[in-house]
Amino acid sequence: MIKIITIVGARPQFIKAAAVSRAIINRGIIKEVIVHTGQHFDKNMSSVFFEEMQIPKPDYHLEINSLSHGAMTGRMLEAIEQVIIKEEPDYVLVYGDTNSTLAGALAASKLHVKVVHVEAGLRSFNMEMPEEINRILTDRISNVLFCPTELAIENLEKEGFRNFDCNIFNCGDVMEDAARYYAEVAEKKSPILTKLGLGLNSYILCTIHRAENTDNQKKLTDIVKSINCLQSKMQVVLPLHPRTRKKIDEFGLSIQATIIDPVGYLDMINLIKKSKLVMTDSGGLQKEAFIFDKFCVTIREQTEWKELVNHGYNTLTGSDSNEIMDAVNHFSSKNFIKEHDFYGGGNASSRIIEALLKLK
Repeated sequence: MIKIITIVGARPQFIKAAAVSRAIINRGIIKEVIVHTGQHFDKNMSSVFFEEMQIPKPDYHLEINSLSHGAMTGRMLEAIEQVIIKEEPDYVLVYGDTNSTLAGALAASKLHVKVVHVEAGLRSFNMEMPEEINRILTDRISNVLFCPTELAIENLEKEGFRNFDCNIFNCGDVMEDAARYYAEVAEKKSPILTKLGLGLNSYILCTIHRAENTDNQKKLTDIVKSINCLQSKMQVVLPLHPRTRKKIDEFGLSIQATIIDPVGYLDMINLIKKSKLVMTDSGGLQKEAFIFDKFCVTIREQTEWKELVNHGYNTLTGSDSNEIMDAVNHFSSKNFIKEHDFYGGGNASSRIIEALLKLK
């Protein structure tokens, strides 16, 4: 019997954990202990994912949030260390690039417990992003690196990881596993389209939450300007992140869109599937747009998912309102034709579990 401690703390991690947890349960020979750091504590940003995605309830809830990066990471490191000492796992499994990810990896590494990093090898090459620092450090101290794409493998090889004592796998992306599985559930259980009176391909789905956009008054002003211009031509549906809402009020901005509270994963899937296109600064939403055959306008200067940009499914605009408008107009006139399969076809979770069983 293998024992794994899984660290989760933010929306994308809940989604990834749901896919891998199902694979663990299906095998029945792995004991999983789920630790929820509490990094996202709003109900719509956290507990709703456990409820609607039927993830096992966390064995530990650390309730660490609303702190600076250093304070949050430090307290998580201390708390996770105590869980590891008590549970004595074979592996600590971390996802993505949050403070929870880095804290879990550091705690395990210092206790000489093997670290498994799912979504390893991603690089935006922007060291001003806290996520970039987290993912680089987590990769370096991980023993098993599960990469979602060949490009992620190449990034690790360029950084010399073949010379390190670690195992590297291209398992595909567990986000695709979750998206494909829950799309069928969402068709039956999500009422969001009816609730908002939305028709097929009749709206743009937009999300804005990254600090690089929300905390910069000029950038956020330009983004809001583009949303207002788009709204005059086509409905823009905007699930508004608490940070973004706060900053819009602080900067005295007026936004014209269909503004709704953050939604659960099932509702978000339906919003993506029925939209005309997606406009976002989210990493996960870029991939989900591609999975559900939607073009994506990414309001960032860099992306970890370069294959989507390289092959014309995604474009980077930064916060410039003219570039955003041009990109939306360009994609609105095109038909989405999927000619590539970048993310493993929906079997990444099974590959991860099989690899861990063989390594043990």
